[in-house]
Amino acid sequence: MAGFGQGTRRHPRSRSRTWSRSGPDRATLGIIGVICAIAGFFVLGIILGPVAIVCGWLAMGRSWAGSRPVPALVALVLGAIDTLLAVIWLAGAATPGSGMF
Repeated sequence: MAGFGQGTRRHPRSRSRTWSRSGPDRATLGIIGVICAIAGFFVLGIILGPVAIVCGWLAMGRSWAGSRPVPALVALVLGAIDTLLAVIWLAGAATPGSGMF
């Protein structure tokens, strides 16, 4: 049993050490989501809208409970509006008689 309890008190495993530090933090994900949502109103809304929703959801910590950072909530709402408008626009473009010819 030598050495069994020797090093465990010096370096306790905390919750903050269990996640990877190489990924982006929540504030960065919220800002990326807002940028994608705003850009989605002008180009590629069907792609950038869901990207903004995912970034906003991850920036909120994948839960609705607790405090929500403002950029994350803005990214989530604008991404949903962006996706909805893109789907409506695509549905309107698919109807007969609305094409170029």
